[in-house]
Amino acid sequence: MAERLDTREPPARRGRRPGRNATRQAVLDAARRQFAAAGFKGATIRAIAADAGVDAALVMQFFRSKDELFGAVMSISPEALSRIAGAFSGPPESVGEQAVRAYLAVWEGDQPDADALRAMLRGAVSNEQAGAQLREFIESRLSEGVRRFGSDPHDAELRAALASAMLIGITVGRQIVRVSVLAEEDREAIVRRVGPALQALLVPPRSPT
Repeated sequence: MAERLDTREPPARRGRRPGRNATRQAVLDAARRQFAAAGFKGATIRAIAADAGVDAALVMQFFRSKDELFGAVMSISPEALSRIAGAFSGPPESVGEQAVRAYLAVWEGDQPDADALRAMLRGAVSNEQAGAQLREFIESRLSEGVRRFGSDPHDAELRAALASAMLIGITVGRQIVRVSVLAEEDREAIVRRVGPALQALLVPPRSPT
């Protein structure tokens, strides 16, 4: 056993790149392939790990979740991802406005994240595969939030799909097609008008007790 360890250790030390950096890049490359082939929903941490030739636990050491791994592949910062996820952390009665505000702030906010997201959106408009990845990513974030309010899985997915279509449409109108009135409108004015509609979709009415 001791001899086996001795024969394997020196090559790792003599490598031209640190093993951790090379492994992280291998995981990113594998994730890019898996997301492209299976979409956001279909790609799994286990499949990405197998593609990269590493253990799934190691993938989670580099990236704490599939969301964060997707963000790294698409050059979206963890801060931007947490801002989207935080839309459901406040009072239930303000989820609609929070979700619109968080979504627009990420797509139209800090330059590196906004540039990456706009590039992703342009790709989604012209490429079916890229569109599926973006749609699944946004729907997944929203459906997780809807389920917190007791919605059944199908209802949550439908509500999330409608909400994501609305949000993507607003961004396409403001950022890509640039519909003049929409593109020039103040962001908070958009939040005030769209928030109630998104509230009705994201927070299912409570059943009478």
